[in-house]
Amino acid sequence: MLKIFGSDMCPDCRECKINFDMNNIEYEYVDINKSLRDLKDFLKLRDSLPVFDHTKEINNIGIPAIVDEDGTVILDWESYLTKHDLPVLYKEGNQKTVCSIDGEGC
Repeated sequence: MLKIFGSDMCPDCRECKINFDMNNIEYEYVDINKSLRDLKDFLKLRDSLPVFDHTKEINNIGIPAIVDEDGTVILDWESYLTKHDLPVLYKEGNQKTVCSIDGEGC
């Protein structure tokens, strides 16, 4: 089963969850703001994998982060859906929503 690290405060994470639910994708959602253990689990992953290098360089958090069953981490939930021939069904206000300071991502 997929695991998604995210935060309910993050608009991109909310969109990811809604779209995965609407496409009937089974996943475990880990809100990194709910417990220190969940935050530490995410940070351990984020600080050890090269897929997060660019994210860290531009001072983004790196959520939502989808961890596939084989351990592969995907940082673009929309491309995950299109790769599996599934549509993006919901966008908040039909515009790109972000939570970073520069308005470019989470």
